[in-house]
Amino acid sequence: MPSVQQFQVTFDCREPERVARFWCEVLGYVVPPPPKGFATWDEYTRSRPPEDQDSWFACTDPSGVGPRLFFQRVPEGKVVKNRVHLDVRAGAGLVGDERLATLEAECARLVALGAVRVQLLLADDENESCIAMQDIEGNEFCLD
Repeated sequence: MPSVQQFQVTFDCREPERVARFWCEVLGYVVPPPPKGFATWDEYTRSRPPEDQDSWFACTDPSGVGPRLFFQRVPEGKVVKNRVHLDVRAGAGLVGDERLATLEAECARLVALGAVRVQLLLADDENESCIAMQDIEGNEFCLD
């Protein structure tokens, strides 16, 4: 029996708070309260050494079911395809035209938040339709 109780998904990025807030909007996640002893995240950030300020940010599923998302600042930009990506399941259980309409509506919402539509992948013998997308720093994800 595995001893893992929870897991989080970690993103390397240039602007952790900006990317975290984007994913909060995409997934309905929330920013957790600041650490004990701090009234706001800004207060916490100002308390840290300058080189550590804005070095990470996180968001959580308000229901407690989904994984915590952690965003850490790295100096380099994204240069190759992700080895892991998220599938945002907006069309789960839907097929055909109903699925495509749902995906297109959600895609429009995400593009308005700053995401980039890459490609519509139409259903085939093995998979339902999905839309390949990128977040605001170019990380790939599928709208599924």
